[in-house]
Amino acid sequence: MDHLVIKPASQREEEQDETLVERAKAGDQEAFGELVRRHRSKVYGYARSYTQEAYLAEDIVQDALIRAFLHLGTLVDSRRFLPWLHRIVRNQAYTRLKKGPQAREQVFSGLTRQTGEAEPTDWEDLDSILHRLGRSWSTAAESNGNPEEVLMRRELFTTIKSLLHCLSPRERRIVESHFFDHLAPHEIARMFEMTQANVYQVLSRSRKKLVQEKIRLVVDHYVQMRKDAGIMKKVVLKKPEAMKLKTWITCGAALHGLVECTERKLSLPLVLGLSGHAFRLTIVPESIHIAGPTMFYFQPVLEQGLRNMGFKPRSVCQEQLDGTPGPNANQVDPALLSPAAREKRQLPALLPQALELIHHAVDKGNPVLAWDLFMPEFGLIYGYEDEAKLLHAGDNCGNDGTVPYEHLGRGLVAELFVLAIEETLPIDQRTMLANALDSALAHYRGQEGQNANFIYGLAAYPAWQAAFAKGTIEPNGNAYTTAVAHDARCNAYRFFTEIADTWTDPSLDEARPLLKEAAALYAAIADDFGKLTRLFPFPAGGEPNADEPGKKAVQLLQAIEQNEIQAVSLLKKLQTALAAN
Repeated sequence: MDHLVIKPASQREEEQDETLVERAKAGDQEAFGELVRRHRSKVYGYARSYTQEAYLAEDIVQDALIRAFLHLGTLVDSRRFLPWLHRIVRNQAYTRLKKGPQAREQVFSGLTRQTGEAEPTDWEDLDSILHRLGRSWSTAAESNGNPEEVLMRRELFTTIKSLLHCLSPRERRIVESHFFDHLAPHEIARMFEMTQANVYQVLSRSRKKLVQEKIRLVVDHYVQMRKDAGIMKKVVLKKPEAMKLKTWITCGAALHGLVECTERKLSLPLVLGLSGHAFRLTIVPESIHIAGPTMFYFQPVLEQGLRNMGFKPRSVCQEQLDGTPGPNANQVDPALLSPAAREKRQLPALLPQALELIHHAVDKGNPVLAWDLFMPEFGLIYGYEDEAKLLHAGDNCGNDGTVPYEHLGRGLVAELFVLAIEETLPIDQRTMLANALDSALAHYRGQEGQNANFIYGLAAYPAWQAAFAKGTIEPNGNAYTTAVAHDARCNAYRFFTEIADTWTDPSLDEARPLLKEAAALYAAIADDFGKLTRLFPFPAGGEPNADEPGKKAVQLLQAIEQNEIQAVSLLKKLQTALAAN
């Protein structure tokens, strides 16, 4: 039975606020009314902190609530409704106190200068803009407030100052007007004599710049933290032997690189078989795009592969997998694969977490599996240099060199994924084999998560045959997919052969005849895939859309499909045999 988790009231209220805000953004006035009912007393008290007159505080709250209702769509983080509303109240209080007689009777410290008159803002000068923002931070609040809150305010101001430097003067003016003065896009358009559409474009572009700059700052702060802690260093491990492996399945080679640094020594066929990759087949229908073999959900599939072998995994994943294959790296302009091209792509939000995992693993003497270090394939990170902000990395495709910290996750398909072994766990041979069979059968049955834009398991065969019949195949992608499938089934044959011949667990004795039968069946499947690779050699790919090669390919795929169906039945028998012991 699942444990019942009772969340603190403050957490439940935060979640409810977020839901109400989203409903209010969609036009639900009742939801906004509930937000007002819930927080009116809080913001009234906040307004009273600026003025001792109850009626004026009430007017400030009324004006603030109207402005909040009109500009709710500008609230980016729905969880921050109350701080956002407080800021509007503060700004309304500032406006009222400047205009009314109270401005002469009391000093609104931090919102006006000591003379009581605000200094005009120089919109071309970043420091002047930041000074305007800084006026909202009361000197009195700093002297009388909670020290932790004062520190947080100062850090926030420093962060804002750092962030805004990435914007052009015009972008800064528009962003400040929208986010700090709470002006609507049509108001900004009139102020700056531009179209409302252009305002939206500037805000969108500025948001992206600010997000990127924030990530850069977090990375810089992370490296600085390591320096302050005295752990800023250079660590480069011995190059993994897996970088020399001859296999088309780069994730298998990279997994082998993780395993080789543990006390559990496993051959490549065992790694591919136990992780399930010896049994995988994923295609992009119609085109048989080159991305097919790597179009799977990295985190669950690769983590499960490590668990099958008795390892506790740890990963950071920011995938963009939506079923749309990325560009073919073999056919794009080489400039798109260059370091300069990576610089132009978006920094992944999880980059700091990925770097922390890399440092953690390498410091323990373990390499890290990573996606798209040099090209859209899997490779290994085996070292780092904090001072230069460089990673030492390579793959089994011939790439070996350094990758800047900020280039991680900014490859051709802009996906961030890193995976490491956190711990080696006790496991026996029978359990490892049972785990592998579970993964293989789940893949064959299509149980890994459906997506209409790619097909895997047994369902891939009819779709592949249909692509030949339609003549819609892209030669390079088809040749690559065929080569990967051939390599996988060759290793499936070796996997079952090695287990049958070398594993000594007595509980496997009754299953050994089935293991040898599976090896023979996958040898036949591999042989037919070998014929396909000769028909469609990589990289040129032959003529898959021509009549004669297409017919031969369909015949071979039909034979392979029938053998794969038989293999699934055999794997089920193996499951039953293992369960009986």
